Amino acid sequence: MTTHLAWDAKEATVGELAARSGVATSALRFYEREGLIRSRRTSGNQRRYSRDTLRRVAFIRTSQRLGIPLADIRAVLELLPADRTPTKEDWARISECWRDDLEARIRTLQRLRDNLTDCIGCGCLSLDRCVLSNPGDELASHGPGPRRLIED
Repeated sequence: MTTHLAWDAKEATVGELAARSGVATSALRFYEREGLIRSRRTSGNQRRYSRDTLRRVAFIRTSQRLGIPLADIRAVLELLPADRTPTKEDWARISECWRDDLEARIRTLQRLRDNLTDCIGCGCLSLDRCVLSNPGDELASHGPGPRRLIED
């Protein structure tokens, strides 16, 4: 059985899709059970995925790497057209759904990077004994935990 997906193939087997996408066949079957991707069945009950499933799988994997829950990924994928291959504009439209959340995550990670040493370097996590970064435990009035790392 070949696992190479020809450039002009309209459909892919689960093995071809796995080889081309870099995602295990078990993960592809899981994505299908979760409603993230779809396949049709042959008369021999074998899965066949349309070629545009490659883009969906890439979108799912990238979204997962960004920490987006599968339920949120599924909800956004449901906004794509079911009757045709999604266009660049379709992908751009659904990508906008998470822009604000991703921007907030980026700000939080930048703040963590920039303040990590000052905030937790001494191990006090803004307790009153940190006279250099938090004299008089003034950050306690803003709430519990490492306040410099938590966005208000």
